[in-house]
Formats: sequence, C-alpha cells, structure tokens
Amino acid sequence: MAADKLNEAKLSTMEENKENATEDGIGLEILQIIKDSQQQHGLRHGDYQRYRGYCSRRLRRLRKTLGFKCGNRHKFTGKKVTVDMLYLLLVLMEAERAWSYAMQLKQEANTEPRKRFHLLSRLRKAAKHGERLEKLCESPRVDAKTKLEAQAYTSYLSGMVRFELQEWKAAMEAFNKCKTIYEKLASAFTEELAVLYHQRVEEISPNIRYCAYNIGDQNAMNELMQMRLSAGGGGGMMAEKLEALITQTRAKQAATMSEVEWRGRTVPVKIDKARIFLLGLGDNEAAIAQAANEETKERLYETLLAECRDTIQAVREELKTEAKQRERSDDAGGKVSNLQFLHSYLTYIKLWTVVKRNESMAHVLQAKLKETQPDENKRGPRPQDLIRLYDIILQSLTELSSLQGLEEDHTFQKEVALKMLVYKAYRCFFIAQSYVLVKKWSEALVLYERVLKYAKEVQSKAKSLNNSLKDLPDVQELITEVNAEKYSLQAAAILGGLLTSKPLCERLETFHLDPALVGKQPNLVQFPPDFQPIPCKPLFFDLALNHVAFPPLDDKVEQKGKGGLTGYIKGIFGFGS
Repeated sequence: MAADKLNEAKLSTMEENKENATEDGIGLEILQIIKDSQQQHGLRHGDYQRYRGYCSRRLRRLRKTLGFKCGNRHKFTGKKVTVDMLYLLLVLMEAERAWSYAMQLKQEANTEPRKRFHLLSRLRKAAKHGERLEKLCESPRVDAKTKLEAQAYTSYLSGMVRFELQEWKAAMEAFNKCKTIYEKLASAFTEELAVLYHQRVEEISPNIRYCAYNIGDQNAMNELMQMRLSAGGGGGMMAEKLEALITQTRAKQAATMSEVEWRGRTVPVKIDKARIFLLGLGDNEAAIAQAANEETKERLYETLLAECRDTIQAVREELKTEAKQRERSDDAGGKVSNLQFLHSYLTYIKLWTVVKRNESMAHVLQAKLKETQPDENKRGPRPQDLIRLYDIILQSLTELSSLQGLEEDHTFQKEVALKMLVYKAYRCFFIAQSYVLVKKWSEALVLYERVLKYAKEVQSKAKSLNNSLKDLPDVQELITEVNAEKYSLQAAAILGGLLTSKPLCERLETFHLDPALVGKQPNLVQFPPDFQPIPCKPLFFDLALNHVAFPPLDDKVEQKGKGGLTGYIKGIFGFGS
C-alpha cells in the first residue's frame, strides 16, 4: 500500500514536470525532496548504503514509468536527458545515488585506505550529474526558485569534491556560493521553508570553517569548538561531522607536540593518536565547563571518554611491543618506562573524567531528589541511584591509587585517600537517607554519625593538602545538612514511636493528623495479628504397656511332626503332600 502511494506521488510529480507547466514554469523542490528521502531511508542513522539502494530502486521505477530505458537486458544503450525532456527528478536521483555511494566509501576508507580513489570517482560523478541538473534548469520553462536550488546543489557537490582533494580555497568558494544562495532563499520564502534552508547552511558552515583554518585562519578552530557546543546533545550527522573536522584539525597541530609533563616527570609522546588526544584535552575540558545544559555536558563527557579509551588502547599495543623487546634483551627493567608512565597518565585522565562525570550526574539527581514529584505513580529519583554513582566514583579512585609508577608518590596517594574520604561521606549520607525512607531511625542516625566522622577527618587532613579540595564537593555544607537531618530524624523517631508505630485501631482516642492514612499503605490494623494462647486437645500416652505380662500361648501353637528318612524321600518325590 505504501509503495503504491509512493509510486503514485512520483508519477504525479513527473507528469507535472513533463506536461503541466504553469505560467511561472516547472518547479522541483530539490532540497525538500533530498532531505525527506535521506531522513526516511537511512541517513537518520548514517546508513548511506541503505540510502544508495533506495536511490537505485527509485531510479529504476522512474525510468520504467517514463519509458526512459537504457537498452534491454542483453545490451546497454546510454541515453541522456535533454532540454526537451526536462526529467529533473531523474537526474537528481542519479546525483544522489553517486553522492551516497561516495559517503559510504568514505566510512569504509577509515579501515581500507585504497577505497579513497573510488570515493573521489563517485564524488566527481555526483558533481557531473549536478552540473547536468543545473544546465537543464537553465531552460525558460523552469521557475527561478528551482534554478537557484539547482545552482546551490551543484555548488555543494563541487565543494565536496574540492574538499576531499584538499583544494581548500576552491572548496571554500563553492561552499560560500552554496551558503549565499540558501540564505537568500531563506529570506525570500515563508518561515516553514526557511527552516530547511537554515539547516542546510548550518551543515555547510563547519566545512567552511575548516577550509578557512587550512588556508591560514587561526580563529577557525575556536569557531569549530563553539559550533560543537551549540550543536547540543542531539548528536547525529552534524555532530559527527564536527568531531571529524576537529580531529583532522588537531592532527595537523599534533606535529608540534613532542612531550608532556605530569607529576614532576617529563614524558616524550611519540604516538600520533596520543598527541592528538592530549592536544585537544584542554579544549574538551573547556567545552565541558561551558556546556549550556546537562545533556550537552553528558555528551561531551562520553566523547572525551571514548577518545581516551582509543588512545589507551593504542598505547597498550605499543607496550606489548616494548615488552617483547625487553624479553629478547633479557632486561628486567626496574624503573617504570616512559611508555608505561604515559599509559598511567592516560588512565588517570580516564578515571578522573569518570569521577567528574558521575559527580555531575549526582548533582542533577540531588536537585531532582529535593523537588516534589507531582505524579505519585511516576517513579522519581531515589537515594539508591546516588549510592550507585558514588560506588563507581570510589571504584575509580581505588584504581587511581594503584597506577603503575605512582606507588612511591606519597603526595599523590594522600590526595587520592582524601578524595575517597569525601566521596565516602557523601555515599554514607545517601545510604542514611535511604534508611530514613523506610523509617529505620536508629540505622540512619548511626550512619549520619559516620558521615560527620568522615567529614571532620577530611577537614583535619586537608590542612596539609591545600589544593586537594578545590575540585571536590564542600564537606562543610554536608556537615550543616547532616546536623539539620539529625534533628529532624530525632523528632520523627519520637513521633513515630508514640503514634505512627501504632495502628489506627489502637489509638482511636488520640487525635493525630497522619497523612499515611490516606496513602497507599495506611496503618489501620496490625496484620498479621499476634499469636494468642488457646486451650489445646490433650494427648494420651499408654505408659503401662511395657509393664504388662501376657499369658503363655504354647498350647495354642501347632507342633510339627518329626519325620525320618522315609518322610524325607516322600518329600522329594511329592508323595507326602
């Protein structure tokens, strides 16, 4: 049913292009058509192969509908769309098929570099089809809007070819021409159509910034970072393109980086992947600090962690090679090598990023925990969720303390131990709150005391480590909150012991406003009820049986007769029976 409707729509479009030319001329919504097709057939998830298959099937349907066949099953006969035909949609689909194949090859070229040659061939073919479309639209029968859209589409494809060939100036000129046309179209039409043109401009802008950077504009990198921030937490093609361009930009800057200093030791960095990551570390941390909302911050944290894991894997592969070389040379190696220390540094970055990410998530959950939930049926955040986050933080800090090369760094070990005390205090606080929810007052009170113990220990040890608490939560605020909770807890325990612990049937003479009575689990009666003693049926035991002497029964028992040899023989042959 859906396929029939789609074919009908295509037929009507082609018939309109072929026959029903109005006074304004034939019109084709080029950008609208390709965007709808891309979103509905794979590009929402970056699946270019699926979109390419859709373009091929649609081309086959169009050729069959128009009778525009290129030969038969035995022989191919090439045919070109002329100005008299004006099959604009046919040419547009040919360009889209070639472009989608090129983008598919670009994804595969990351692991198979030789596919880059095929990629350039497909992009050139797409640009050639785009030029044919622009030439067809020069006909006086085509309206002005379609002509402008065809020019912008051709400029985009041409810019993509120049971009892949690293002809930055020509690519920038083509992209700027495309951007200008779409901006003019956006200002000339309704707001609904303008949104589509503005989205296209936003897609092109990162390419323009990257071309500007390669031409010599040093501010372009900062603009790319700002565009990544403004992209928000949605991800998608725009975010992937920005990440790819930023990585390419850092790769060019990484050639100037040769070493890094950490914990008083300078380590040479020879692995390109590690150079690129360390070079962009400051930019990533600044982007996280400037994130407009928690969703964007979470996405940036995940991006940073993914890059860090890939870098650690690359260093780990080099460590395996280094270990084999040591085995061949019979070198035990007492001192930690530079490569091992670099691995420890990258692992520290990963673990500390995990700590900061979970702490950020904990702040969001704490704020939601303090808010009143409007819908009781909807599950809101609970203290158990925060306990899980602080468990992960403590596990990461435990791994930090065992990093190779830092066992003798007493200052580092003290700092990690201090941080663990801070997060233990917060974890203990939320465990206490979870006990408060189930009205276990004594357990919660003991845990609050433990929180105060951890917090005071942190304050006493922090005097010798002044800079260790600057990135950590404030324990003084925690102490104030715990003291307030303790007083509330004691009052609730007294009231609960006097009134709420008794069911309603036992305190009918005492007036007390108990909100729990109108809740889901009102305490009306004690159930199950307590056991009560009741009279039971007596049990009788025959204690005299063992002392009774029974009469002899010898005279009642039948005596068997004694037979001799004759009886024995009769028994064998069965005569006596």
